[in-house]
Amino acid sequence: MAYSDYSYFRFAFDSGVAFVTLDYPPINLLDEFLSPEFDRLGRELEADESVRVVVLQSAIPEFFIAHSGLGRVGATPSTVSHTPSFRLTQMIGERFRNMPKVSIAKIEGRARGGGSEIALAMDMRFAALGKAIFGQPEVAMGLVPGGGSTQRLPLLMGRGRALEVLLGCDDIPADLAELYGYINRALPADELTPFVEKLARRIASFPPHAIAHAKAAVDAGAYSSLPEGLLVEAHESDLSVASDVTKARIKEAMRVGAETFEGELEMNFLTHLSGPPSA
Repeated sequence: MAYSDYSYFRFAFDSGVAFVTLDYPPINLLDEFLSPEFDRLGRELEADESVRVVVLQSAIPEFFIAHSGLGRVGATPSTVSHTPSFRLTQMIGERFRNMPKVSIAKIEGRARGGGSEIALAMDMRFAALGKAIFGQPEVAMGLVPGGGSTQRLPLLMGRGRALEVLLGCDDIPADLAELYGYINRALPADELTPFVEKLARRIASFPPHAIAHAKAAVDAGAYSSLPEGLLVEAHESDLSVASDVTKARIKEAMRVGAETFEGELEMNFLTHLSGPPSA
């Protein structure tokens, strides 16, 4: 049976639009449980010819997707292969980008780290003013983002602003995200759902082949070197994960509030982490 046996997603289908709702309390953590389901979901949506538009949203008001799970970092080996390979989050994002249908992220809460990267991989992003928050906090943890943001953000907002986001590791509210090009639009919270649903149904009413060809043409110009860049990102991220400094910092972050509901709301635990080691 189609779309069965999912633990962390709920589905509704209407006029060619698939409304996909993430529901993995408390924070929609992109961990070793959610990631495989996300991968399977992308494969199933890609093959479903009845779906022309996908709307990805969250059942948890405070979180779209918190970020990728940190628990696995401390257990990773300290050696890295010389042969770059794609990360799973990159592959999930690329499947949505490459499928011949439209994907829309509707963001009402926090989308940081891997959650931000999933949103960035969608074709369009719309967010709630005063509620949605974006960010890439990886560098503060000693990590390099490995889910696509080092490649997608410069294309959307330019090198300088991308570096501000990636190296500043600060929260970006929806209004600033719109100004920077992080998202398509920031809308009042009560207008977000009607706007996204109207747009999704409008696109779904058009000929599917025209949607697919138009998207492919845009991607050919905008993302011609993206796969190569993602391999570089994945390798640099692997090198950062192998660092003993990073592993210690991850353990410290987990101790002071990372991946707890209250800790992830404002991510104040980042300010309590030790400074970098002396040279």
